[in-house]
This record gives sequence, C-alpha cells and structure tokens, in this order.
Amino acid sequence: MNVAKDPVHVHDFQATVLHLLGIDHERLTFKHQGRRYRLTDVHGKVVNGVLA
Repeated sequence: MNVAKDPVHVHDFQATVLHLLGIDHERLTFKHQGRRYRLTDVHGKVVNGVLA
C-alpha cells in the first residue's frame, strides 16, 4: 500500500479533516504531562487541493 500520487503528511491530512469539521487545528490543543500539544504539531497546514 503506497500513495499513488500527491502524497501529504499525516499532520496536513489531520489539519484538512479538522478544517472540514469546522475546527481550527491551530487552536485545538490537549494537555499531556503538563504541556499543551496540538494534534497537528507545528507542521500541519490545510491541503486546499483536496477540497472541492
């Protein structure tokens, strides 16, 4: 199972899915061991090519 074309990073994929759900991926955080983390880390960006 490999990507056929236009691969995206998992953080970009998660940012795109959250965008489709109406959630701002840069503001969504969770607390783990006293530190706030983002689901998309610092690398996530919305992939507009997937959106139609």
